[in-house]
Amino acid sequence: MKCPKCNADLVPAVRHKINVNYCQSCKGMWLEHQDLGKLEDEVFDYGDDAKGTLAFSSTPTTAKCPECNAPLKRFKYRFYDLEMEVCENQHGYWLDEDEDTRVLQLMKKEEADETRKLLAENQWTKTLKHLRSGSFLSKVRDLFH
Repeated sequence: MKCPKCNADLVPAVRHKINVNYCQSCKGMWLEHQDLGKLEDEVFDYGDDAKGTLAFSSTPTTAKCPECNAPLKRFKYRFYDLEMEVCENQHGYWLDEDEDTRVLQLMKKEEADETRKLLAENQWTKTLKHLRSGSFLSKVRDLFH
């Protein structure tokens, strides 16, 4: 396989416990289609539904898929400030140097936001139960009598 950016040979490597095809020249990597989810799952354990939309829209690039030679399409990863390329035939994703680390950082942030949201929802539920309890309503009524 050839690098879609600099045309150097891609070599097998392991990054963050994921097998990738790595470019020693530009430091980019090719992830098989299912491997992006595996990478995200290294730090995010709330399931795919909680991760958000992967790609809303994409634009064609001049880079070619290392597997089928179709043009790669650039997209904003989950609406963050990270752009990566995807094969329109769903062979995989091209990540530039250290973008795999950036994916992990963004998933950690997403998980922290999800945790904060769940804690806030739980606290709100407790507050509503307390407000609706008979003893609380009785105390409020007693204030006005």
